[in-house]
Amino acid sequence: MIRLEKFEKNDFNRLINWIDSEESMVLFSGPIFDYPITHVQLDEYINTDNRLTFRVVDINSSKIIGHAELNNIDLINKNARISRVLVGDKQDRNKGYGKAIINELVNMGFKELKLHRLDLAVYDFNKQAIKCYVDCGFEIEGLFKDNKKVGNKYWSTYNMSIINQEN
Repeated sequence: MIRLEKFEKNDFNRLINWIDSEESMVLFSGPIFDYPITHVQLDEYINTDNRLTFRVVDINSSKIIGHAELNNIDLINKNARISRVLVGDKQDRNKGYGKAIINELVNMGFKELKLHRLDLAVYDFNKQAIKCYVDCGFEIEGLFKDNKKVGNKYWSTYNMSIINQEN
């Protein structure tokens, strides 16, 4: 359904256009970007060690439909964090791309990088994403209450993980 390709400078404008509000930026990126996202921020982002960033391509249409990342890759302790997963255009959502992206990242982490553990963070109100992650084998480890301030509201974050049972 999808393939992951290296996220590069020519992908910057597409990602910037997908992130159309401060709230959507925080949902996508957590604390690492300031709104609006700029080329300067993205240059720094793609040049960070221990991070693999991807554009997500629909293999049937060759259309770029999203973004994904493996972050905090620690080859000594054999773990990494799935971060900044996005299906960009609203009309491409609810078609199974999210699950395909997560499964591809898990496959890459466990089979290619030989990792033992992957984790991710998700805001507690993002029920659709939580269901996707559970369907992909992730379990909730804990809740960080009111750990992110967005506007005048506080958001809480679940940490979820999956363990490679073969490694």
